[in-house]
Amino acid sequence: MNSVNLTNDLKDLLNGPNVNVQWSVPQLVEAATSRGEAILTREGAVRAETGKYTGRSPKDKYMVEEDISKDKIDWGTVNRPISSEVFENLYAKVLNHLKSKEELFVFKGFAGADPESRLHIQTINEFAWHNLFAHQLFIRPSEDEMKIHDAEFTVVYAPTFKADPTVDGTDSETFIIVSMEKKVILIGGTEYAGEMKKSIFSIMNYILPEKGILPMHCSANVGQEGDVALFFGLSGTGKTTLSADQDRKLIGDDEHGWSDNGVFNIEGGCYAKTINLSHENEPQIFDAIRFGSVLENVVVDPETRIPDYDDGSLTENTRAAYPIDAIDNSIHPSMAGHPKTIVFLTADAFGVLPPISKLTKEQAMYHFLSGYTSKLAGTERGITSPEATFSTCFGSPFLPLHATVYAEMLGNKIDEHDVEVFLVNTGWTGGEYGVGSRMKLSYTRTMVRAAIKGELIDVKTEQEAVFGLSIPQEIPGVPTEVLNPRDAWSDKEAYDAKAQELAQKFQDNFKKFGSVSADISAQGGPLNN
Repeated sequence: MNSVNLTNDLKDLLNGPNVNVQWSVPQLVEAATSRGEAILTREGAVRAETGKYTGRSPKDKYMVEEDISKDKIDWGTVNRPISSEVFENLYAKVLNHLKSKEELFVFKGFAGADPESRLHIQTINEFAWHNLFAHQLFIRPSEDEMKIHDAEFTVVYAPTFKADPTVDGTDSETFIIVSMEKKVILIGGTEYAGEMKKSIFSIMNYILPEKGILPMHCSANVGQEGDVALFFGLSGTGKTTLSADQDRKLIGDDEHGWSDNGVFNIEGGCYAKTINLSHENEPQIFDAIRFGSVLENVVVDPETRIPDYDDGSLTENTRAAYPIDAIDNSIHPSMAGHPKTIVFLTADAFGVLPPISKLTKEQAMYHFLSGYTSKLAGTERGITSPEATFSTCFGSPFLPLHATVYAEMLGNKIDEHDVEVFLVNTGWTGGEYGVGSRMKLSYTRTMVRAAIKGELIDVKTEQEAVFGLSIPQEIPGVPTEVLNPRDAWSDKEAYDAKAQELAQKFQDNFKKFGSVSADISAQGGPLNN
């Protein structure tokens, strides 16, 4: 893959007189503010609003049906097919739209900190602040690297171009279309910058397994002895909070690859949620938001220019994008050795799962495929009681290949590197949501640190009855009565009923993985028998 694969129209666009290539952060900040795209906060961050689209549009994401990829992709609600004809038509329209603009902005960089497997990428942006976002989120090349940079994938981003579904073959005005043949990601009709980040991650989820590398939607850190830990978890499970440890170095907060060389960050920056952000609770993120950072949909006082992170009137999904070196205890380059510990995080609002349990390889593959957590009452319209939610491999919207490809790779790497895997419930204890209480963060931190330090390898365990999970009988600093969830419930029969209810939900969800071996599918509880 190299730049000779670019279409002639795309080459013409890139060579146009309106194209600004590899502008610096100050140049992009000036352009974003002078063009009226964004304002400056007191600390010098760029604040932009994204209009009606304040998050990703998964129902507007497509992959082109092409000979090169159609037999590999796991087609369905996540990977929706679209014809080459529809793509070509929109592609031509978008390029013509961009050629008419007074200015365009191009960023060239990498996805993947490991030079052996990194992807050369470029973004073509209609907005200066979108280009600044790309500059901060992806890996920035050195001067020497720029001399040999040869884009393998191009993001073409035209937020003000809106599709006409009756003519263009889309479901709405918005589209995110991936062509593996053209090596193009075409985005239009939305100003939400996160579409760029996650589209590139989806590409890496397609490309890396072919190289024997496991792509992972997780955070990662490393201790002073080189011991690497991975943290998988959906929103609200505590992934960012628990992976931030002053005694350990941050490798990355969201996307990683695991190769024969070890773990590497796919990104060069962080994309943190900022709703209710405070210096007291998350000082690293708070202090990282400085000159050159990008804030999305954060309410800012028009006079003082001070952000109000508690104000969710534009959206609860307020975000900050900043380079990873804005985090003081991050490592550079963002690479380390093979993991010794993997932590799966879940916020179980049913109060059923143990606060920490040791997993066998088969259990790890089962819970990796399940990707369980729970939505709480009040978090979304119509939810009046806790609802189980499952996101395959803790990242289902970004997986082009069948989920079992990733799970089998994980199982092989657990075996090869003798990795300890733990399931950690940061949710409820002593009863379900509304009856019990949220597990204390201090207890969870103590348990996670003990797991990462290897203190739970030889600890005595007891087997939980429903999922067969191994529960440590004692962890210094954690009351023994909270370790076994059934013991924490005053009404044991109520616990048993709720545990069976959750096990049924796991098993109903797992039916979609029809080809999974029996020793893995059996980890969903005795209802399988």
